[in-house]
Amino acid sequence: MMSTKRDQIIETTCQLMEMQGYHATGLNQILAESGAPKGSLYYYFPKGKEELAIAAVEHTSRAIQGNINSVLTAVPEPAAAIKTFLTILAEKVAESGYQAGGPITAIALESASTNETLRETCHDAYQSWQDIFAQKLQTGGYSAAHAARLATLLIAAIEGAIILSRSARSPRPLQDVAQEIDLLLKCTHSG
Repeated sequence: MMSTKRDQIIETTCQLMEMQGYHATGLNQILAESGAPKGSLYYYFPKGKEELAIAAVEHTSRAIQGNINSVLTAVPEPAAAIKTFLTILAEKVAESGYQAGGPITAIALESASTNETLRETCHDAYQSWQDIFAQKLQTGGYSAAHAARLATLLIAAIEGAIILSRSARSPRPLQDVAQEIDLLLKCTHSG
């Protein structure tokens, strides 16, 4: 449960932008769905929609970092930890009715060539997730360079599988990625 009007505005923005993207999400819709008065939005986000979107991406990034860390910490072996994370993610995407998953994908795609600040914020979010996976892989004996490459592959596979799962309305793409990443990591040697 959100504790402040600012938190409510950010959480509502996260949900709306995940479902419909940056450009399709208007400030009036955010205000209506968050229940916040217009003055609150401009008080907390005087620079408007871009500033609010940045706060939403950063909020989402921290939440996902926490989710990744929670699973990877609970399961000692890297391949099993990553497979567990992907399996849980597949379940969460399915439980959401295929509306959740890929919380910054639409923003990243929309802003990559038109908004440098949002592009950088999305890049930083993806990089923070990659860093967590890379660190876990290093604990399994992968070199830093190899772990970083595998983490890039992992984030790309996750993002793509989320899109496929949402469009197919099936957890199968995420489950397939979980299985194949598990096999890859079990067959791959550090180096």
